[in-house]
Amino acid sequence: MSRLKAMLNTFRDMESKTRFRIGVGIALLLLSIIAFSVAEGAIDRLAGKRRAREADLAEIIKLKARYQAASGGAQMAANRLAAVQPDDSPARVMEEIGIRGKGLQVKPLKGEETGGFQAETAEVSVDSLTANETVNLLFRLEKGNRPVVIKKAAIKTRFDDPAKLDLRLTIALLKAPAQGLK
Repeated sequence: MSRLKAMLNTFRDMESKTRFRIGVGIALLLLSIIAFSVAEGAIDRLAGKRRAREADLAEIIKLKARYQAASGGAQMAANRLAAVQPDDSPARVMEEIGIRGKGLQVKPLKGEETGGFQAETAEVSVDSLTANETVNLLFRLEKGNRPVVIKKAAIKTRFDDPAKLDLRLTIALLKAPAQGLK
């Protein structure tokens, strides 16, 4: 406490010009501290906004990728649907896939309207396929140039040759609804 009193006495004993200069210097120091703290607060707010915008941008990039994937899938489905001719049938699709020399039977079933599409359904039986031929057939049906949906599949091994498989499928060829039915 005595030291503080000594400093105050020294300050009072100074000339008024010197006291004024010291007071202005202290005021300028305090103003510069306040200005720096305000600037730091503004910088912190801007940094927070930047982080929020970066997070929003990252979310937008993810959404853009999801949109492009969905748009690509929808475009591929539309292209596959446009490739269907009015006279196409599940039997014709199976014939074009190229399973020859196998016990192929195609039985047409009742067509149905699902989700705005007309589904022409058939039961397909293929005998004596190898596992590789079965996988290739299923792949060609699902990923071919026409929209075919495999509704049901039953695979059985043959008693006489366990390496051969008998395949029973219920497939549906999707077509756009006829113009007159709308």
